Amino acid sequence: MDLELKGKSAVVTGSTAGIGLAIAEALAGEGATVVVNGRTDERVAAAIERIQKKSSGAKLRGVTADLGTAKGAADLVRAVPDADILVNNLGMYAFKPFEEIPDAEWMQIFEVNVMSGVRLARHYLPGMLRRNWGRVIFISSESGQQIPAEMIHYGMTKTAQLAVARGLAEATAGTGVTVNSVLPGPTASEGANKIVGQLARQRGVSEKEIETDFFARLRPSSLLKRFETPEEIAAVVAFVASPRSAAISGAAVRAEGGVVRSLL
Repeated sequence: MDLELKGKSAVVTGSTAGIGLAIAEALAGEGATVVVNGRTDERVAAAIERIQKKSSGAKLRGVTADLGTAKGAADLVRAVPDADILVNNLGMYAFKPFEEIPDAEWMQIFEVNVMSGVRLARHYLPGMLRRNWGRVIFISSESGQQIPAEMIHYGMTKTAQLAVARGLAEATAGTGVTVNSVLPGPTASEGANKIVGQLARQRGVSEKEIETDFFARLRPSSLLKRFETPEEIAAVVAFVASPRSAAISGAAVRAEGGVVRSLL
């Protein structure tokens, strides 16, 4: 299926690894001009090189900026004033008991996971509305609907993204602009793979055994019973970012492997 993304421009935040990198690869592979973002020049350059190897004709641009800060967001929009597609993928998480999370960590995760997307949507959305076409996508999580006890602060930010996305969608009613969230489930991202590897070494077991134990104890409702791949999430995001998804707006698009049992 041609997703009709040729000629479209996309900003994908936090796109040097994991889900963000896979999204950038998918959009570039469909012909969009993609801005790759990360916090260091080295990681941005490495991501661009990887994408170019997969899609030789990929149209790419790198912007180094820490979007967890207001200055970083300002730096990015100064470098890239307009975009047809904004994918707010940047995020952080940590496993930590609620009583051990200080105020500073609550504020930091909110700045990174929520305010980065708020600031960029505030900038790019008016241009999309003037052109009467655009896509804003927040990469939320199943944790936004089923708050995990082991990372309550993370779940809070993912729920906040759902609220922001739905409110922005209401503000675009009757236009060619859509705003949605995509909810991945547990995914084999760079960070998750690192944690799984560390746990496997500490316990003297295989990574597969760690994965099996995770789904048995912490995500027993999963229907996949495995970590999703970043590419599986990226395929969903690429469709939602395309003109072919015009009927989807204000939605929380679940791509979480059946972890969430609710029908709504």
